[in-house]
Formats: sequence, structure tokens, C-alpha cells
Amino acid sequence: MTQNASSAPSRRSFLASTAVAAVAVAGGAPLLAACGGGGQSGRKEGTTSGKDARKILPAFVAQTVVSPDIPAKNGSSAGFLKAIPEARLKASVPEKLGRGSTIRIMSPFWGTPPDGDNPYYRAVNEAIGVRTVWQNQDGNTYDEKLGAVLASSEIPDVVVVPGWNLGGKIPGAINAKFADLGPYLSGDKVKDFPNLAAVPTDAWQRSVFGGALRGIPMPAPYVVNIAPFYRADIFDAKGYEVPTSADEFLALAKEATSARAKVWACDDLKWTAFNMFGVLPGDDKALAWDLVDGKLVHRIETQEYLEALEWTRKLFASGAVHPDARAGTATDAGIRFTAGQVLVYNQDLSSWYAKTAEQGGRKGFRMGAMDIPGHAGGDPVLHAVQPANIWAFVRKDAPERLVRDVLAVSNFTAAPYGTKERMLTDYGVTGTHYTWKGGLPVKNDRGNSEIIGAFDYTGDPAAYIAHPDLPDITRSQVEWQQRMGAFTVKTPFYGLTITEPTRWTNLANDFEQLEDDIIRGRKRIGDMRQAVADWKSKGGDGLRDWYKKILDDSGPAAN
Repeated sequence: MTQNASSAPSRRSFLASTAVAAVAVAGGAPLLAACGGGGQSGRKEGTTSGKDARKILPAFVAQTVVSPDIPAKNGSSAGFLKAIPEARLKASVPEKLGRGSTIRIMSPFWGTPPDGDNPYYRAVNEAIGVRTVWQNQDGNTYDEKLGAVLASSEIPDVVVVPGWNLGGKIPGAINAKFADLGPYLSGDKVKDFPNLAAVPTDAWQRSVFGGALRGIPMPAPYVVNIAPFYRADIFDAKGYEVPTSADEFLALAKEATSARAKVWACDDLKWTAFNMFGVLPGDDKALAWDLVDGKLVHRIETQEYLEALEWTRKLFASGAVHPDARAGTATDAGIRFTAGQVLVYNQDLSSWYAKTAEQGGRKGFRMGAMDIPGHAGGDPVLHAVQPANIWAFVRKDAPERLVRDVLAVSNFTAAPYGTKERMLTDYGVTGTHYTWKGGLPVKNDRGNSEIIGAFDYTGDPAAYIAHPDLPDITRSQVEWQQRMGAFTVKTPFYGLTITEPTRWTNLANDFEQLEDDIIRGRKRIGDMRQAVADWKSKGGDGLRDWYKKILDDSGPAAN
């Protein structure tokens, strides 16, 4: 078993779609005056940064309860290599902050939700001084439920919103339906909640919606989180070298593929191709823009974007991609990877631990993560992802007592590694949910069924990785982030949550499908050029001017 600030991988990972997020969560172990937008006084469009943001952001006060074995660097997580015995766990919340409120919480859930009055919920509620009532919803269709609830007059006390559900009318509904937490958290006020004061400022900046601090964020590293994993054991046995350029990868792919032996070099590597060619992120609308020679340029307008698609098309055309990936079959690429049918696949960095732990009894299995090379060799140009992408929001008309009790919950669940609060949040009650074996906390069946996807949604500490059962994997994950972080740059809208005008919110909806058609040979690069021209004429140029006004008025959030 493992101790980890995120009890499901996707909660620290900001993936490109709800479907991918659901896969990551399912594989998890225990373990964020108007600027643009026509000058609307309600700040319903645009964003808030610069001096305006500094007035409402919480003060940062580092938490020093436990020092990490591997300090965070270059935007990485911190790393903890050892389990901390129960007798040495420290308290970061010395007294109950809750005052007895009943708090209704709606959140996404993947799997079978536990009983609403189970020993885990009762123990955490008792420690905080509140009563939580969980309204878990199917994570795969959460956007539908979320839209319906936000359109109604019956809003739960707390609603969890993942970044991948910020589409359509939901951002506007967030601005209209949820409370401004600034009166409780801005500046030194956050010191009433010390664990929240230790949440990185970038994550709080990302939690400003509609001109107000509305979200309680789940912090994340800003380093790209999609890694190209490879079967290190097979590479060593076959004498394959890890490729250091796009051309080297194509050559290896052809050499390693043998359809007769049912072995293919890789799965769909579009995400890795985008990183290798230095393409701007595609999973956050604001991060898709960069300032080039004084002009904002969208990712789809760049030569790098077309080159990455063309390279991936060549990879598919070579026959080196598994047939199921080519056909878009729903079978998990990770299954093909562990079965040895593919030697390389890309997935969230958390898969390094999940797959290694899953294959723990299998002799010889080893996986590694390739350092992302520049497409022509040498250093890559990587772009920072958002430092938070899941939030808890409090309903707008909540009384002060309820708001403070919600913040008491968030302060408790944002406790750092090595504390009693973190241990209870991640593992439950000793003897009921887990026992200690060989110096490690190990969940029993009850722990695995009850402690999955609950309190960690209400708040988290600064990003960290801790797998004391596999400390080498912890070190490898953190050091990979640190190496990639050295080549990571922040674009102008990093750390900002931007609400686009509704007339443009669906402008780029069809590009992902077109990308997939091109790399599989069903469409051509020329079709993408035409789609970009259409995008510009149908509103892309207008959207560019709108974003430029935000930048001119407020400036970037990051230096």
C-alpha cells in the first residue's frame, strides 16, 4: 500500500477528457473591475490577475510539520520515501474547527459509492466537528448532472467541479451560484486555517472565478503530466536504446514491431508527439494561446502543431501502432502494455506506480518513463499545465457558520503528509480500515471499499508523491518531473481561470476528432489547414482580440 496525498491519480492530474480521467481514477490506489468581456461589472467574462488578484488571494505561509525526502523543484511534486509510524505522526489541526454543521457535498465518483453512514465518514466528521452528507454522482456522466443541478434552485452546500467539466454554461453558473470566499481567506484571514495557508498561491490564483475567490483548489504540479512509458525489461532484453528524437523513435518503432508475434512498438502517442514538438496545451482553453512577437497565436495555428500531427500520422502509417489503438477500441492501453503487446504508451505519470504495484508479483516486469526529447534531438520545449484543476465550491447563500465549517473540512483534508489528519483522511481508522504490516499501512477490504473518492475532494496540500512500499518509483516520478520541469515555460494565461464569452465557447470543439482522423489517415493535413481558416473566420480572430485585451488590461498571473 501507499501513502499519497491523492487517493486517486486523476485528482492531481489534469487530463484531456472526462473519459481519460475516469480511467485514471479507476486505476487509483490509496494513495484551483472585469478584464475584457465588454467591461461587465459582474466580472462574468474574462479573468482577474495582477494587482486585482493580489488583493483577494490568500497569504502564503509554508507548512513545516514534516520535511520531504525530495524537496519540490522546477514545479515538481515533493517526494516522501518512507512511511511515518503512527506514534510519530504530528497534528496540524490541534483543535476542532468545526461547529457542528451538516454539510451536503455533491462530487463525482467512479465505482460503487460506500454507505453514507460508514465508519470512515463518521471518524473524519468527528475529528473535524461536522456532519457531511455525500451526494456522489457517476463521474462518467458528471457533466450532465452538474449542469442540471446548477440550472436548478436546489444547490448542495458544496459542489465539486473538475476542470474538464468547465464547458458550456457551467463557468457562468459557477460565477452566479457560488460564494465569494475572499472574506474568509483573502490575505491574512487564511491564517485561521493554517493548512489552507500552505496551499501554493498559483493554485489559489487558478481558483478565482468571475472576479472572486470562489474555489477551494486541489493543487497540482505544473509540469506536464503525460509521460511516455516503456517496457524497460523488454528494451534491455532486446538491446533497444531509448530514442532521443522523433526520427529515432520512428526507426525504433519499425524495428520493434512484429505483427506476426503480436508485438507492436506503441499505442496512440499523439499526446507525446505534441510535447515532443513543443505544441501548446490542448486541455485548457486559455493555455492554448501564446504571445509571439506581440501577437497572440493559438496552438492550432502553429507549425509545431501540424508537424506533430504529420509525425503521428507517419507512426500510424508505419504499422507500429497496435490495431486496437488504430481502431479506437476502448480496451485500456495499459492492459496492452503490461501484456507486452505494446512496448510504449503514454498516460498520466501516476500510472508508473499503479502499473508497477499491479504487476508486483510478476517476475522481471519493469517500466520506465522516457524523458521527452525535442523532436529534432536535444532539449524539448514544454509548456506548464494549470496548477489546479478540481475545486470545491460553497453555495452562494450559505450562512457564515456553514462556510466556516466547510473551510474547517478543507483545512483538515489539506493536512500535509506525516500528520494525523492526513493519515485519517487517506487510510481511515486503525484496525477498522487498515493495519500495519512490515512498517507500512495496508488497507483491508473495508478500507478499500469505503476510502475512495471522498474527503480529498474538499481540499488538498501542496502536491507530493509518497509510495513507501515502492520508494524507487516515488523517486523516479519526482525526478522525472524535475527534469521535465527544467524545460517547462509558463505561457501568458498560466494560472488563470478564464470565462470565455458564450458565443465562442464551442468554437474549437471539433478539432480533437479531426486530429484523430488525420493521424489515422482518414483526413489530410490540408483538412486541418482549412479547419483553422474556418475557425479564424467564424470567431477565432475575435476571440484572439478578446484574449489580447485581457492581457493588455491585467497582465499575466505568472512572472
